[in-house]
Amino acid sequence: MKRRDVTAVLASVAIAGLHFAGTGALAQPARPFVIGGLSPDPSEFTETYFSNPLREVMKTLGWEEGQQYTLLFLSNGGRNEGLAALARQLVARQVDVLAAFGDSAIRAAQQATQTIPIAAIADDMVGSGLVASMARPGGNTTGVSILASELDVKRLELLHELAPQASRIGALADPTTVSTRPQLEAAAGRLGIDLIFFTAENPAQITTAIEKIATARVGALNVLASPILYAARSEIIVATAHLRLPAIFQAPEVSYEGGLIAYGPPLSLCYRQLATLIVKILKGAKPADLPVEQPVKVDLVINLKTAKALDLMIPPTLLARADEVIE
Repeated sequence: MKRRDVTAVLASVAIAGLHFAGTGALAQPARPFVIGGLSPDPSEFTETYFSNPLREVMKTLGWEEGQQYTLLFLSNGGRNEGLAALARQLVARQVDVLAAFGDSAIRAAQQATQTIPIAAIADDMVGSGLVASMARPGGNTTGVSILASELDVKRLELLHELAPQASRIGALADPTTVSTRPQLEAAAGRLGIDLIFFTAENPAQITTAIEKIATARVGALNVLASPILYAARSEIIVATAHLRLPAIFQAPEVSYEGGLIAYGPPLSLCYRQLATLIVKILKGAKPADLPVEQPVKVDLVINLKTAKALDLMIPPTLLARADEVIE
């Protein structure tokens, strides 16, 4: 599979008072709806990721961007800093629904408004305290919880199977997301691994963490779920290749871009789920009554090109379990 192209997203905005004609169905609005987006990662809003799934769901309704709805997407260059100000900008523009990505963006949105509906994607919506429960989230927030907490240990087990000679494994984590450190440390003990944690929550700290990883003598790296770390995936892929370090990622899409192995829900499907929730909200559903959704599938993707560059032999048993192998 060729590396996916990433293009810049052009956001437009039209601010208006909006009205529904009837109930239940998504009727022609008197003026375009405004869908806002907030993420520390600008790539979240590119054609490859959230924008196209949203447009495709809207097209099933016969709706076109610029006519029945417009988009206003704001990001912060891979940083959590400044998200609160961006959230206030979206609220001031009177968006009709706010799509937020990652714990920090969701909290910034929740602090900026208690009335505008928020449709969000996070590692663990309940564990992070972003909603009251999966079944009845309460407040003005619902979304998709991508099972990061449940899958982090499984990724460590897969990495150990891939590189059994690695007695020391690093874990790169964003401290602003829900922590799975206790579960990972318990799993490392069962596997006989020394687990070394590195943390980063902005681009400068990621660079510093990579420098520390280079001198820590770890034999493999578990890159945990985070919009910040996902935004820096290219840097991390290049660094691990330079260090000849096997690394596992959460999003299968990272393996398409050169990551060695990934295990988690395809983001494209999660984005489609989020887009469907946005449509339900525009129809008049209240976020408090829309259950938080979980991914519809989890994929294991292995990039044999990267394995070859690392002179790494993938165990046949692992290849046999892969949902996709990139050759």
